[in-house]
Amino acid sequence: MARKKKSPQTDVAANGNGSPSTGPSPPTPPLPSPARASPGGAPPSNNKKAAPEPSTSALIICRNKHWRYISSFHGPWLQLPPEVLESLAHSNYLSPRPHPIDPAVFYDLVKIRKAVDEATNLAVRATSGLTSQALSNSLNAGNGMLGGAAALGIGYGGSGGNAKLSRERKHRMRELATAKLSQAYHLDEIAASVATMQSASTLEDVAQLVLQRNPGDVDAKYVHFFHEKIPSRMMAQCTPLATLNDIIAERPTDGSPLRTRALTRIFKEDYVNSAKDLSDGLSLARYMLAQHRAGKDQLVLAKSMQEQYGRDWRQEVKIPDEDQPNSLETQLLFHRAGVYFTIACQHVHAALDGLKEEEEAKAKREAESAQGIEPTPISAEEREGHRRRFEARKQVRMNAKRALRDYIAFLSHFDYTPGIHPDIAEEFLRRIGNTTTNGYSKDRKPATNPRLLDSSSNPSSPVSEALVPHRRLNSQAHGGDRATWPKLPPPEIFQVSQLFSATPPATLPPYPHPAPSATTSAASAAATAFADSHESITYHPLLTDALHSLLLCHALIQTPPKELLRHAHNAARLARVCDGYPIFLAARSPARADWIEVLRRAGNWIHLVTTWENLCRPAPLPGHAKSGGGGGSGGDVLAKGGNTGNGGGNERAETTAQKRERQKHEAILEALADERVVDEESFQRAVRARERRMREDEEAEVRANVQANSPAPPKRWAQDDGREYPISTERAEAISRWVRDAQPVSEGGGAGAKKGRRKGKGKKVGGLLREDTNTGLEGSVGTLSHRHPHSEELHDRHVH
Repeated sequence: MARKKKSPQTDVAANGNGSPSTGPSPPTPPLPSPARASPGGAPPSNNKKAAPEPSTSALIICRNKHWRYISSFHGPWLQLPPEVLESLAHSNYLSPRPHPIDPAVFYDLVKIRKAVDEATNLAVRATSGLTSQALSNSLNAGNGMLGGAAALGIGYGGSGGNAKLSRERKHRMRELATAKLSQAYHLDEIAASVATMQSASTLEDVAQLVLQRNPGDVDAKYVHFFHEKIPSRMMAQCTPLATLNDIIAERPTDGSPLRTRALTRIFKEDYVNSAKDLSDGLSLARYMLAQHRAGKDQLVLAKSMQEQYGRDWRQEVKIPDEDQPNSLETQLLFHRAGVYFTIACQHVHAALDGLKEEEEAKAKREAESAQGIEPTPISAEEREGHRRRFEARKQVRMNAKRALRDYIAFLSHFDYTPGIHPDIAEEFLRRIGNTTTNGYSKDRKPATNPRLLDSSSNPSSPVSEALVPHRRLNSQAHGGDRATWPKLPPPEIFQVSQLFSATPPATLPPYPHPAPSATTSAASAAATAFADSHESITYHPLLTDALHSLLLCHALIQTPPKELLRHAHNAARLARVCDGYPIFLAARSPARADWIEVLRRAGNWIHLVTTWENLCRPAPLPGHAKSGGGGGSGGDVLAKGGNTGNGGGNERAETTAQKRERQKHEAILEALADERVVDEESFQRAVRARERRMREDEEAEVRANVQANSPAPPKRWAQDDGREYPISTERAEAISRWVRDAQPVSEGGGAGAKKGRRKGKGKKVGGLLREDTNTGLEGSVGTLSHRHPHSEELHDRHVH
């Protein structure tokens, strides 16, 4: 029997995407020597017991199931028919800005689905040994288990005849299938990994079978790198780079293998070379894009489309493949930003260890000087420790700024519109109401209702008289000439990166929305709801993680709290409207969990007026909340609503048993998403730690609510150090420590800092060289937003 097809949820990525739900399946080929190595470097005394080693990692899975951010690419696009998916991609590309989905990602998904589906068909036929006609007859004739077996390529089923494939033809079919899989992995290896996990298991061995006859096939090498079986959670130990090195040497102008090697090096914690690979790949991607634009640009105006095709541009929904955007550049920017961010976090502890002792020694010497006593001389050990901390601090800030620059460049590829301004919307609704109200014109009798499907007065025949021919109504008899009606101006569209610049757009509405006052009219509330309904953003599966990573980078470069609060509000503004359905499901964000944890550990040093969950909550439907959605000025959506509010009725009616059951369910889901959960014992400890955290949060909220008289919603992403299980991540702990203990940057170091000293110079305090923290470059990255993302490409070839 064929092996059970693995679920797409079997991702064991480094960002905590859960453990595989399928059972262990022994690999068909023997494992390479790295896979047989003892995990974690076993002691020499255990060398005699080589047989029990697989018990430490009994689950053998494909390498691509370890890839990071796999959960971000789950969604209905895996089940939609390719023809429907392609039609939606064209409609998305031709829709007005901001596009609902990033066109580059959407088109890549279409190509990946086509390539994987075709490769699956070829691999199944090659495995079954049947021609396409015989296989089709077998699928149609078989039912139950036999039909399913034929679909998996086992070769059972009736009506297949004697049509069999030759060995040479099977090999050519597998070669073609491997080429198509290679194309999918070149486009986006994360999305391709999800798509192949959704397909038949015959795809896992197709590249290896090709390599048995043709070891030099580059496409087969690339695909087999992803499909090779390795022990679960041993990506670093069982993944040599020799295969990727050979592919890059044979195809030096291809940026995708460089991206793959960089992501593999992240598992091996070789971040410096990973950043170099991503920089080289980014240079190649931009060069290829420039070559394409030299002949014909990817984007064309709607007017040009209409002139070209002589009709409405929206009727031409077929975009040639060569004109479809590609997402390689955004992939490389996001991953390189993550690498720089990780390097910055690695130097945090080295920059802070011994800092307290240094400050105490400095204070002691100053006290001695004030008393007229000769200060204790600085020892060589102290000078060396200060030098190490100074260099580590420099690495933290430098790499955090590089990461921030790449995140800003990543966000510049997406659009955002706040919708219609509430004042304009209110004026529009008022003028519409004055022009015509319920079918009445200003000085005329009621006009005939123009709807076609009005029900008949006779209840026994509600439809017989409803479907009547539509006749054009007299415009003068129905509200005047429509050409004279007021028109809404087109909403402003911004690049997402503009919201995080030193000077954000002046026309951007405030967020959080001011709480409605008692004097607010119903017309103003309706206008606000009407304006908010037009707010939208271009969705990308990694957008939420990029937004929260950007905030964490600002924390590392010590952006002033007031400025960081503005960035946080804009990030929450975008996160609340970030929705990729019906193409993508909601993605888990490790950066979001870390940002909430940093806010908790650092004591909300930026002074948020409400919880982060409340700020990021989507606006409620009309009539379901008393205050504006997404976080009012000073309270929650459930605040001020009393027990009669629709928004909080269900939550307040929750019994104690139901609340405990819900909390346990949430704790289980969070524990499953933790990459450190590797067995039953660690799973149980993780669940207990999260349940205890929820109870502590509930008690703290009750104490706070007694004082503030404003209930807060339960936290869903809360993380902390449990007494028996560490819930918080190392990255969150490092950033929290940096926020609490790092030497503060003066307020003059913001975007408008005065350049009183030359950049790069330091000053001596107490005989030690101290970093000059009063320069504009150190205090803020406002100037980076005005710099083109391509200008520092040569500077980023090396991290140091």
